[in-house]
Amino acid sequence: MKNKVIIWIADRERIEVNQGETLLTISRQYQERFPTSIVAAKVNHEIKDLHAGIDEDSTIQFLDLTTTEGMRVYQRSLAFVLVVAVRELYPDGEVTIEHSLSKGIYCEVYIDRELTSDDMQTIEGRMHKIVEDDRPFIKRRVTKQEAMDMFQADGQPEKVRLLGQMQRDTVSIYYCGDVYDYFYGTLAPSTGSLQLFSLAFCKPGLILRFPEKEKPDELPPLLEQPKLAQIFREAEEWGKALHCGYVGALNQAVATNQIDEIIRIAEALHEKKLANIADYITENRDKVRVILVAGPSSSGKTTFVQRLNVQLRVNGVRPLSISLDDYFLDRVLTPRDEQGNYDFESIEALDLGLFNEHLVRLLQGETVKIPTYNFLIGQREYRGHTLQLEPDQPVIIEGIHGLNERLTLEVPREQKIKIYVSAITQLSIDNHNRIPTTDTRLIRRIVRDSQFRAHDALQTLELWPSVRRGEERNIFPFQEEADIMFNSALIYELGILKPYAEALLNEVGQDKPEYAEAQRLLNFLAYFHDIDGEIVPSNSILREFLGKSCFYKD
Repeated sequence: MKNKVIIWIADRERIEVNQGETLLTISRQYQERFPTSIVAAKVNHEIKDLHAGIDEDSTIQFLDLTTTEGMRVYQRSLAFVLVVAVRELYPDGEVTIEHSLSKGIYCEVYIDRELTSDDMQTIEGRMHKIVEDDRPFIKRRVTKQEAMDMFQADGQPEKVRLLGQMQRDTVSIYYCGDVYDYFYGTLAPSTGSLQLFSLAFCKPGLILRFPEKEKPDELPPLLEQPKLAQIFREAEEWGKALHCGYVGALNQAVATNQIDEIIRIAEALHEKKLANIADYITENRDKVRVILVAGPSSSGKTTFVQRLNVQLRVNGVRPLSISLDDYFLDRVLTPRDEQGNYDFESIEALDLGLFNEHLVRLLQGETVKIPTYNFLIGQREYRGHTLQLEPDQPVIIEGIHGLNERLTLEVPREQKIKIYVSAITQLSIDNHNRIPTTDTRLIRRIVRDSQFRAHDALQTLELWPSVRRGEERNIFPFQEEADIMFNSALIYELGILKPYAEALLNEVGQDKPEYAEAQRLLNFLAYFHDIDGEIVPSNSILREFLGKSCFYKD
């Protein structure tokens, strides 16, 4: 007689199952309760693929496409289907999974000629056939050396180099038919759960499209994002300039004591870009009066503004800054979010009328009494702070709403320059495992919150979903409004941030719902070799998160 184990479904329903029963078998009893396919599960707050067996009493939360974790599994699995389709159609073909774009993932396909729209349609047709066949994704545990030999024979040197650097004896390889691959994270149980997707031609590659967790039963509109696409291309060129497009190459630079040169070049690229922006503003100083800087959380906006200020002063331009925080409405007038909490990230939380009045008067040369917001009592106060602009003096405004035209509606568009700052990493783990820009920013924020806000990693992870919701609502829809985009990512930064973030993430206990996310980030950071933080320059954007910046008192 088989032993029984007790499991709790979402902390509410208690059932008994045979020891060793797979999550896939158990999930079939609950699938009808979910609006979309169950693709994975959390077992005691640890993400498992559905082929895993249950050997002890456990708490289980099934993950479908309405969850962040489930959507990650869905996207990763779809990427593998794309790889399989290309391999089956073009035996010598290769796919690189590049970056997010237009509500999907931009990928490049290398065959014996330039990819055409007809090729893309053929690939999409094969993908649909693979899904229709409901092929299983089979995970096999092999020794690291076996995996290296497999990828060496398959002509994937980056995977060989990365696997050789990993501190583990075995790795998991996923198979779909005759095609195998290594993935950072779990896959769905089979291709049959990947029903909704499409491909869009985006020369020279294509965009892999999939639903969003908020609307898992439909594909989002295909957005045109030429400016964002250009900054991604620039990031790729920076990676090539540094000969460091993959994590394995970065680790090799650390191991061979070449990382100092990479740091110097990466920081010089930032400085050159900042100087170019300052030169552009200076050349147009007769009409550009307002410089608006916006970007998502932990993109390094504050240090960007400080460094831009320096470059402008080199050119003889002396900008003044206005803090949007001082134009918050009194707290009793602040709008509330869906949970009933004050929504300070909403543009409606600002006194737009007063802000625009003051801005117009400043641009006309008047002296303006600037308020100071008292966050303790939730009210504006006037403490004698005044500002006056000279005729050729611009004003810099940093804030999440900088790209939204409503913020500065009373100022003519030709008098404004809008700058979008974000951390768009030049690195990928390998050709089929990209690094989301969101992960880089989250790791930055975990380190910064610990250094300067007395928050542990758990508090940052708890807050992060609401931060992301605010970004999706207030920042990302306005990206293409930017006149200039600045990539604040540094190709070496994850090696610097790793030891700081690891110590914090290891403190997140398994009894917390955020444990799965902490473990995911720890597994991700394990790919990187440590880099000594002391070699980061004092004016680097990274210092905004590490401390010891020359621009601030820690």
